Amino acid sequence: MYETIVALATAPIKSALAIIRLSGDDCFFVVSKFFSKDLTTTTKSTIHHGFIKDNDEIIDEVVLLTYKGPHSFTGEDSVEIICHGSPLIFNKIVEVAVKYGARLALGGEFSSRSYMHNKMDLIQAESINDLINAESEESKKISMMALTGKTSKLIEPLKKSFGDILSLIEVNIDYPEYTDIEEANFEKINEFCTENIKYIENLIESGNKGKIIKDGIKVALVGKPNVGKSSILNALLQEEKAIVTDVKGTTRDVVEGKINLNGIVINLYDTAGIRESNDLVEGIGIKKSIDKLNEADLVLVIFDSLKLDDEDKKILEFVKDKEYITVYNKADLYDNDGKNNLFVSALKDDINPLKEEIIKHLGLSKSNYSNPSVANTRELGILENLKSQLIRIKLDNMANVPVDIINSEIHDAYLKVLSLTGEDNDFDIAAEIFSRFCVGK
Repeated sequence: MYETIVALATAPIKSALAIIRLSGDDCFFVVSKFFSKDLTTTTKSTIHHGFIKDNDEIIDEVVLLTYKGPHSFTGEDSVEIICHGSPLIFNKIVEVAVKYGARLALGGEFSSRSYMHNKMDLIQAESINDLINAESEESKKISMMALTGKTSKLIEPLKKSFGDILSLIEVNIDYPEYTDIEEANFEKINEFCTENIKYIENLIESGNKGKIIKDGIKVALVGKPNVGKSSILNALLQEEKAIVTDVKGTTRDVVEGKINLNGIVINLYDTAGIRESNDLVEGIGIKKSIDKLNEADLVLVIFDSLKLDDEDKKILEFVKDKEYITVYNKADLYDNDGKNNLFVSALKDDINPLKEEIIKHLGLSKSNYSNPSVANTRELGILENLKSQLIRIKLDNMANVPVDIINSEIHDAYLKVLSLTGEDNDFDIAAEIFSRFCVGK
C-alpha cells in the first residue's frame, strides 16, 4: 500500500495562487478529513469548490481537483488543492494534511511513484528535472521530447535486436533437433555486434550534441595578466561584470557570467592571469583559475600579440589536452598578418568573430535541435559501457568462444539496455523465444 504523501507543487513564495499535491492509496479518505466535501466515493476525475478546515476553523476557500488512479500523474488516487498563494495559508494546509494522515513527500517522490506505476520510464522521469531547469527554448525542446517518450523510442531498436539474437541463441542451444531454425553462427553474432556498435555510436554522438543544447557548456577565459580577458568577458556579456584596469593582476578571483548563443547557454569564467606569483591573494586566484580551467568544456586562450613569449607558450602547453580556441585581442593595435588567426577587439566591442567561432566549434546541425537524443549523463554513460561490452563480445566471438558463454555476455548487455529506461531486469527469456518462434509444434 502506498501511503498518502503531500507537498507544495509550486514555488514557496508569495503569489496569487499555490498548488498543493497529494497522492496515495487512501488519498481521498485523508483529504475528506479536512475538506468540506466527502471525496471517498470519487470514481472519476472531478473538480470541487469548497473549504479547507481544521475542525471548525476555515483555513482557505479553494478549488480542488481529484484524479482517480490509474488516470493520474502518479497512477494513484491524487488530489491537487489550488489555494491562495500566501505562505501562511499553503504552509498551514500542508500542516493540516500531515495532521490528518498524510506525510511530507520526499524529493522527487511523486515522479518516483509515477515511474513505479509504469506511467513513465526512467528516461521520461529524468527529463522532468531537465525541463524544470531548462534555460533556453532549445533546451526545453530537447527535454520535452524526452518527457513525451520520443527519446525512449530510440532504445526500441536495441531492445528488439538483443531480444532477437538472445532468442535465436537460446533456441539453438535448447532445441538443436529443429534443423529448420536459423543458426546462431559466427557470422550472425558478428553482424549483431557490428550493427549495434554502430547504432550506439550514433546515439552517443547525437546524445553529446543534445547534452550541449540541454545543459550548455562551460567556457574558461585564460591568458597571462593584462591581455584583455576581463574586457572580452564584459563585451560578451554586454555589461561591466569584471573590473578592467591597466594594473596587472586586477582579477584575483574567477568572475562568472552567462550568455545565450544560438540557443546554447554559454557559462563564462574569467580567470585570474596564469603566471608565477609570490602574492598570496593572487596565488589563490590562480589556483582557482586552474581548477575552473580543468572543469571547462572549452577554453579561450587570450593573447595580445602575435609574438608569443614564454608565459604564453606555457599556457598553451597547459591547455594542450583541452578543447581550446586561440584568440588575439587588441586587434586594433596590429595588422592581421594574413594567417588564419582569430582577431577581436574588446575595446571596440568587435567580438562577433569569437561568437561565430564558438558556435562553429560546437559543431551543431539543425537536426541536433529538432530530433530527440539520449542526452542525459547517466544514459550516455550506460551507452559507452554498452558499446565497450559489445566490442568485447565481438572479440570473443572472433576468438571462437563457446556460444553459451557468448549468450551469457549478450544477456548481461541486454540488462544494460533495459536499465536505460529502467525496465524490470527479471525478464523471461522464454517469452522472448515463443513470441518469435513456433517451437511447440
